[in-house]
Amino acid sequence: MVSIPDTLPNDIDALKAALLSATARALQVEAELANAKARASDDQATIAHQHLQIAKLRHQLYGQRSERSVRLLDQLALGFDELESSATADEIAAEQAAARTTDVAPFTRKRPARQPFPAHLPRERVVEPAPSNCLCCGSARLRKLGEDITETLEVIPRSWKVIQHVREKFSCRACEKVSQAPAPFHVIARGWAGPNLLTMVLFEKFGQHQPLNRQAERYAREGVPLSLSTLADQVGACCAVLAPLSHCLEAHVMAAERLHGDDTTVPVLASGKTDIGRCW
Repeated sequence: MVSIPDTLPNDIDALKAALLSATARALQVEAELANAKARASDDQATIAHQHLQIAKLRHQLYGQRSERSVRLLDQLALGFDELESSATADEIAAEQAAARTTDVAPFTRKRPARQPFPAHLPRERVVEPAPSNCLCCGSARLRKLGEDITETLEVIPRSWKVIQHVREKFSCRACEKVSQAPAPFHVIARGWAGPNLLTMVLFEKFGQHQPLNRQAERYAREGVPLSLSTLADQVGACCAVLAPLSHCLEAHVMAAERLHGDDTTVPVLASGKTDIGRCW
């Protein structure tokens, strides 16, 4: 604790020097406290991550495939996410506090080496405007030596569009008959949904376990109102169209000499609760 002197100097310059010294000391203490908080948050996040990894390994080796064990893992993962976010926020606060003083180095968390972005993603080059004159002497005699590239991962939000298939009609002046191109093929008879939309709805329902009512709510927030019954009709029609493919897969699988399977639990939305379905 900093002691306050009983008497203060009467000289203005001495008072200014004392004030600057006290301010510098306060900033140093603030930076040290921020570093200590960031270090403690990093330790908590590391411990939570280790607990999560141990729980996952135990679950793989000895755990039961029950809903309770899955909920425990989800709870540990949620706790780790919150601690990781808090540790990053405390690290940034420590950097900001250390920037206001020259006596304390900022705390930096140890992070694993970041893997490069997938090579199949398209690259968009954004060339920053280069200086036209030397920043040192002002000369315009500049020549390019090379370039530094910094990659930033970005996502393009999902966009909706309506495709208009135009079929022009032509009348024959010789026989007065009308000619027109045939209607485009639709997976579903008299269908209004494109193949990409149908694929997305089916994958989110059966692959991501997203109920149709939640899909309808999300689409409405994006400005495309689709009712639950409408989506359900599309799913049923797609299942009927894909039935021959399902029968071929079933025949191929059943032709094997023996089949191996396990008990995989799947959450199933029921009235007022969530039941546990089982896939073998």
